[in-house]
Amino acid sequence: QVQLVESGGGLVQAGGSLRVSCGTSGRTSVYAMGWFRQAPGKEREFVAGIDWGGSRTRYADSVQGRFTISRDNAKTTVYLQMNSLKSEDTAVYYCAAERGLMPPSTSRGQYDYWGQGTQVTVSS
Repeated sequence: QVQLVESGGGLVQAGGSLRVSCGTSGRTSVYAMGWFRQAPGKEREFVAGIDWGGSRTRYADSVQGRFTISRDNAKTTVYLQMNSLKSEDTAVYYCAAERGLMPPSTSRGQYDYWGQGTQVTVSS
């Protein structure tokens, strides 16, 4: 069984930075990990993903160049560093785990485990 717990969300001004973390339990070193987000009234969307070894990453076009995903398998933690934040980045951010050694999927249906989410609010 895999459990995921997000932390680090909060309120930040536009143009600022924030790092959210995902603490994991279980054998997540063989899982690809992803970050998704869901704004009020919108579908949950892919933000970033990283493969099990940390060598392959994928990003949504909307965050490319501003966000960075990383993982520390020794600490069983996945990070999402968010820079140059915009008001449209406001959402609940969810961590997810996808079983297997493939590159991370952008489809939420491919992920097997989800955290409870952490709120990120960007004020303009």
